[in-house]
This record gives sequence, structure tokens and C-alpha cells, in this order.
Amino acid sequence: MSSVLVTGGAGFLGSHLCERLLKENKEVICVDNFFTGARRNVDQLLGDPSFRLLQHDITTPLNLEADEIYNLACPASPKHYQFDPVQTTKTNVLGAINVLDLARRLKIKVLQASTSEIYGDPHTHPQAEDYWGNVNPIGARSCYDEGKRCAETLFFDYVRQYRVPAKVVRIFNTYGPRMQPDDGRVVSNFIVQALCNQDITIYGDGGQTRSFCYVDDLIEALVRMMATPADVHGPVNIGNPVEITVRHLAELIIELTGSSSRLRFRPLPADDPRQRQPDIAKARALLGWAPSVGLRDGLARTIAYFEDLLRSDEHGVLRSLTPAQ
Repeated sequence: MSSVLVTGGAGFLGSHLCERLLKENKEVICVDNFFTGARRNVDQLLGDPSFRLLQHDITTPLNLEADEIYNLACPASPKHYQFDPVQTTKTNVLGAINVLDLARRLKIKVLQASTSEIYGDPHTHPQAEDYWGNVNPIGARSCYDEGKRCAETLFFDYVRQYRVPAKVVRIFNTYGPRMQPDDGRVVSNFIVQALCNQDITIYGDGGQTRSFCYVDDLIEALVRMMATPADVHGPVNIGNPVEITVRHLAELIIELTGSSSRLRFRPLPADDPRQRQPDIAKARALLGWAPSVGLRDGLARTIAYFEDLLRSDEHGVLRSLTPAQ
């Protein structure tokens, strides 16, 4: 049985990946410092003898044995990565060094979960992997944007200098069950507000666009990328190329929830991207991958998750949330 290390394994994406790997009869070592990850995300896995949970911060070196590494450790929503920006940068940079050093020692594949944020507020549309981006290096989002860019630099330097079989994927907006209700992401914000019949907060005029990929499709792409030959490094965009405005998303969620919520507009945050749409031609060619879950179907599954979460919220904590987009 092969062993797979998943850093950030108790997070939104990481927990789904751990679940998928266990279904493929892998032994999974889930590492998380629980800054944004949650034990409840992996509770259903704790009884599996092939699953091991370790509380650890990857800014400290790891001394483990594994056959593959997925590096998903980093806060991914503005609310969380801006809470402690210095730690966010450390997680991206020192964390990348530590997982790369471990992969180098063990001579194994390591996959970096990078982000569409490396493109910044893009001047090209849609965004292909050869676009270098338009990123503010000293803004409030830079700890994440530039941290992820530096991590990519390290991954490719380890490929060139040490011949580490490293791989990089750039993840575009992903949604689904186990998102945190107060994570500041647009899908979770809108769903919680709609289910609580609160005004839905839209920043700007709502004309900015995003492309939303359901979590199951994303995990399939990660597994396929890891399975590519050692000389396939990427970067590869992973996301749904179907573009939608933020306002349309809010209206669709109101429709699907039957909510009485109204739209409330507020000023656009600094450096918020106006457009986001992946060019996934490389993913189609290299991985034979394209998303299969439509937005309405994926939102319906995600809304059902949040409905269950709200029903179990005995003290009304979730209903008191007024999340920021």
C-alpha cells in the first residue's frame, strides 16, 4: 500500500482529497495546523486504519516517510490569509521549502496547490499558463499572491537544480461541501446570507466575473496530475472555464434557496480581480480532464450542506454571521 502525505489535509480541499485517496486504497497521512482546517472535516476518516492525522505547521520541517506529497497547506480566503499576513507568507515560502526538501530526500513526487491569484488582476482573458500576471507586490493580498508565486519559483528551481519530480497546478475558484461558513469566499457568503434571509453583500457593481469549479472535479484533476510522468511539471490551470458575474451568482443562489434576501452593494476591495476565467487547454491535453458538474447542480449540493450546518447550529452562531465577501 502506497503512502500519501497531504498537508492542509483537514481543510476544505484537503479533506476531500484524503477521502478520495483512501477510496483508492492509499495510506494517507493528513497534516494540518488547524488554523483554517477543522477536525470535523476528517471525523469520518478517523476510524480508518489507513488514515493518520498529525497536527503540525509546515513552516517547521517534516520528518516523515511517504511515496507522494500533496501540498495544500495555506489559508486560501482573503479574510484568513490577511489575518496574519506574515504567517501566510511563511507558510507559502518556508512550507514549500520544507515539503520540497522532504520530497528531495525521499525521491518522490510532490504537487503544489498554487492558485489563479498568481495572475492578479489580469490583462489577458481568459488566463493561460504562459501569462505572467499583473500582481501588486506590496498590497494587502500580496502575502498570498506573491507567496504563491514564490512557492512556484521554488518548485521549479528544485526541478532544475535537484531534479525533484515536482508538479504545480493553479486552482481557480472552487466550491462545495465543507467550505467554512465565515471564510469570506463569495459562494459561502452568498449561501449563508441567503439561507438566513439576510441582505446579500456584493462588492462593486457585481459585474466582476468568476469561474466556479465543483470540488469533486477539482480533486479528480489533482489525482490525475499526480499520476502524470515525473517529467511533467506544469503549471496547469485547474478550474471551470464557464464564466459568471458575481451578481448573477447571487441571483442564482437566491433562486435555488427560495430566499427573500435582497442585494446590497458596497465598495470594491483593493486589488480585487475584475475577471477570472481559466484557459484549461493544457489540462484537457495533459490530463484528459474537464469539469463535469454544472454550476446549478454543484450549488444545490453545497446549499444542502449549509442547510444541514445551519440546522445543527444550536446557538445561532452561523445565523449571526455577516460575512464579508
